[in-house]
Order: sequence, then C-alpha cells, then structure tokens
Amino acid sequence: MAEEKPLTIWIVSGEESGDQLGAKLMRSLKVRLGSERVRFGGVGGHAMEKEGLKSLFPLEEIAVMGFSAVIARLPSILKRIRFTADAAVAANPDMLVIIDSPDFTHRVAKAVRQRAPQIPIIDYVSPSVWAWRPGRAPKMRAYVDHLLALLPFEPEAHKRLGGPPTTYVGHPLIERLGEIRPAPGERGSVESKPLKLLVLPGSRRSEVSRLMEPFGEALTLLAERSPHPFEVTIPAVSHVAQEIRARAQSWSVKPRIVEGEAAKWAAFRQADVALAASGTVTLELGLSGVPMVVAYRVSKIEEVLKYLIKAPSIVLTNLVLGENVIPELIQWDCTPEKLADALLPLLSETPERQRQLAAFSKLDELMKIGNEVPSERAARIVDEVLTGPAKA
Repeated sequence: MAEEKPLTIWIVSGEESGDQLGAKLMRSLKVRLGSERVRFGGVGGHAMEKEGLKSLFPLEEIAVMGFSAVIARLPSILKRIRFTADAAVAANPDMLVIIDSPDFTHRVAKAVRQRAPQIPIIDYVSPSVWAWRPGRAPKMRAYVDHLLALLPFEPEAHKRLGGPPTTYVGHPLIERLGEIRPAPGERGSVESKPLKLLVLPGSRRSEVSRLMEPFGEALTLLAERSPHPFEVTIPAVSHVAQEIRARAQSWSVKPRIVEGEAAKWAAFRQADVALAASGTVTLELGLSGVPMVVAYRVSKIEEVLKYLIKAPSIVLTNLVLGENVIPELIQWDCTPEKLADALLPLLSETPERQRQLAAFSKLDELMKIGNEVPSERAARIVDEVLTGPAKA
C-alpha cells in the first residue's frame, strides 16, 4: 500500500442477525486492513459496539419484523432513515456497507447515493429477489456497487435478473458446523430409543401465535399414530420464550423448553426429526442432518403477497439443494392432520427419511467457499471494492 491513510467504513444494520454479521465483518476488516488503519461508524447493536462501533442510535428502535409491524412503526423508521443518511453524507466515509433489513438499509443507501455518489456502497445479504419482486434486482444497480450473497444460488439469480455484481461469500452457518453437528454417539438410530423431536415455532411473536396451536395438535395426533415414543424439545429465543411456555401449557404432549444458543445446538445434535417454521432454521437443521417438516402461516394482509412469490419453495434448504425434498405446509395447508401425516414417515427408517438425509449430505459441497471463512471473504471483497475492481 502506497499510502497508509486511515479508512472510515460505515456499516448500517437493521436487526440482530445483521449486527452479528457486521461484528464479524468489522473483526475481519481490522485483521485485513490493520486495526489502527480502519475506523467505523453507522448503526449496529451490542456485537458491533464490542468491535468499536458507536451506533447512531439503539438498534432496537428500528429492529421490527413483519409487514404489519413495519407499517405501524413507519413514521419513526422514516425519521431514522433520514437521520442515518444525513449522518453518513456528513461523515463522507470511504465506504458504506448496508446489511440485510432492506426496508431500512436500502432506503439509507438510496439517499446516500443520491446526495454523495462518490461513496462506494456494498450490500451484505441479498433481498429475496429470487422469490418475489424480482424487479428490485435491476433497480439495486443504481445504488449498490457490489452485493455479498449468503446463498450459493444468488449470484446467478442476480445475473439473470439484471442485479448488481454479486459474490457468494458463504453463509455464517458454515463456520459453526462443529457446534451444529453431532459427535459420535450423540445421535443414534431412530429405531433404538425414544425419538427426540424438535419443535421450532419461530422467533417472532406473530409466528409463535399462529403456529403453536396447530403444532401442539399435530403432536397429539402423532403420539396416537407413532410406532415409537418421542420426546419434544423447543429451543426458544428469549424474547418469545414466555409466550411459548404459556401456549405449550395446553398441549397434551408436554415439551421441554430450552433457552440459549448452547442449549439450542445441543438439542440439534441429539434430534432425530423436526417440525419447524420456515426460515434460516431450516438450513440449520439441514446442515445438522435433521429430517424435517416445514410450516408457515401469515396474516390475511400478508397472504395477498403469496401471489407475487416466484420461487419454487419457501424453504431455504430446498432452494440451496435445487429440489423440494422437505415437505412444506403453508397457510391453509398448515393443519394438525397434514402436519402429522407429513411427520409420521420421518419417525422410522423410511424412503422419505432417507431421501432427506441423502440430500442434506450434498449441502457442504454446494455451500463451500474454499479456505476462507465467510467474514474473511466478505472483508476481502470490501477491500477490493475500495482499492479496485472486485472479483465476481
């Protein structure tokens, strides 16, 4: 490097998962560029603050999920968008990195590009343009210089749709396979023990409120039909744990409810089968080797959006695999009877169970990125965009 001038990189995230990605990126950038040479600004949570970020405001002010929740908080979110964009333009950083939460971060990026077009902008985590509203992809080219994708099919999707240059940097889960996967003896044969069944009703209150009742009734039916006894564990995130406990009191099959990441991964390593809400958890289960049934329900307002969905599946693991091996029961199909019917074949060594396990064995090859870990690859692309053309 000809000149060792300090670099200022702004990172703007909008929720906890983005905060975690941002913290790992900051750590890798400090290693790659030199901790004395890089400074950070922007919006983040506790993880990013531990790496040296002083957030413009608490992340909780904008970390809302779901269509209805966003509408309710829209005036305050719009105010924070303007405030963040104003601060970024005034700071004039060497780069702006936006992370996930497109309703917030993309609006910030558009405002910054309009008023300070000299600032390079990287988007870390692709919006689901491959699933719905594909017209967003070409529009992103106006304000995103490079996109860092978490899923291996996304670069090709953006190329097909006319999106910005995109690099697959790897999903953060591939850094955690040692925690997710069972050690020898930790998970035995489904024929030789009481089965361990995971129930994952989601991390949002809206998901929990819509799924706990059909999930509980499905377990009642399953207990009547299953050739094997089973034990149920619910790994619950802290902010919905109390609601899960309250709703589980009416279940005839009483679950064990655990909290915390260590307890969650321990439950995954021992699990034989799972009933899960659609989301990143399906990829976690696939990488752990747990056959599953996936379900989802949305509000009547959000149900209208299903007609805009273009993807062949809503299950991330199915999308990465390129085939629909995991049953998905959505909206009106999410009934106790259908959930129990889909789960029952997974409780024995059946073709349905073996098909899922065989498909999961392909995930490592499909998601690999070589010797780098995802945050290192992301930091490398950020460096390349700063210093020259990025390698797509």
